[in-house]
Amino acid sequence: MSNQYPGGLITKTPVVPSGSYQTSTASGVWTLSQAAEYKKQGLWPTAGNVAPPPSSVNYLVIAGGGGGGSCTAGPFYYDGGGGGGAGGYRTDTSFAIGASFTVTVGAGGTVNQTGGSFGGQGNNSVFSTITSTGGGGGSNGATQPYTVGTGGSGGGGTNGNGGGSGNTPSTSPSQGNNGGTGGSQSGGGGGGAGAVGGTSGSAVGAAGGTGTASSITGTSVTYGGGGGGGGSSAAVNAGGAGGTGGGGTGGTSPNSSGTAGTVNTGGGGGGASGTSAQTGFNASAGGSGVVILSYPSTSADLTSIGVGLNYVKTTSGGNTIYTFTSGTGTVTV
Repeated sequence: MSNQYPGGLITKTPVVPSGSYQTSTASGVWTLSQAAEYKKQGLWPTAGNVAPPPSSVNYLVIAGGGGGGSCTAGPFYYDGGGGGGAGGYRTDTSFAIGASFTVTVGAGGTVNQTGGSFGGQGNNSVFSTITSTGGGGGSNGATQPYTVGTGGSGGGGTNGNGGGSGNTPSTSPSQGNNGGTGGSQSGGGGGGAGAVGGTSGSAVGAAGGTGTASSITGTSVTYGGGGGGGGSSAAVNAGGAGGTGGGGTGGTSPNSSGTAGTVNTGGGGGGASGTSAQTGFNASAGGSGVVILSYPSTSADLTSIGVGLNYVKTTSGGNTIYTFTSGTGTVTV
């Protein structure tokens, strides 16, 4: 007795999928050799999910924010540190992808407790060929020559000096803005994705630059706020506000740290306040970045995601959304 297959009518044209599934059958009685021949020609019906893989995606790539500037022992101990610059902000639609690509989520810049000249640089975030640059650290103005961090957005200055340059290296559209100028005893605000950092007065720290909103997840969220500048030890409640989009607040009382940038926003860390004595190196870290990909849900899910990547998959408005929150790894389409 031969092995035979009962099914629907088979024709000389390929079977057309119905929705997400191919449901046609081949009626009649077919030998295994006949079925194999039609299968080789691509004419034999198959069942299962046949949604195509995505060929392009919308993306948002936010780098880690820079750390806030610390104050230092010695002649500048009363001066507040500059706010950290926001991580680079890059976004686009219909970006063509291949069979695989790399995703890296940049960590925020670390605190600097050694009296160095500026807060820790934020780390880059990467998606395929797109790199967003980490935010520049805020200055503490303690060493000469004067130094302040550059990056996606620049760190805030101190001691009457300008802030660091944003959009470094240059991208189009710009990935960020410059940090603000520091006061004689206080820190300038870190640059944000949407605006330059604020300029501080003599004793009051400046606000961080505002971030930029994105609705890639289906809900409007603001990312990339600059850190507020730290206030002088000679003023009360003198820390600058963090920029909208995760920027940390500057230190508000003698010898206090600024607030860290918010996780997964790329916000800059707030600058430390000045101290009431020649002690301390208080500082704050920048917020980590995030990588978000979105594409129509008519395409298949991503095939595999590297074990080093942490992510959340959601759907909204007919789109599939992958939000990568930390780590690095290879994604296969």
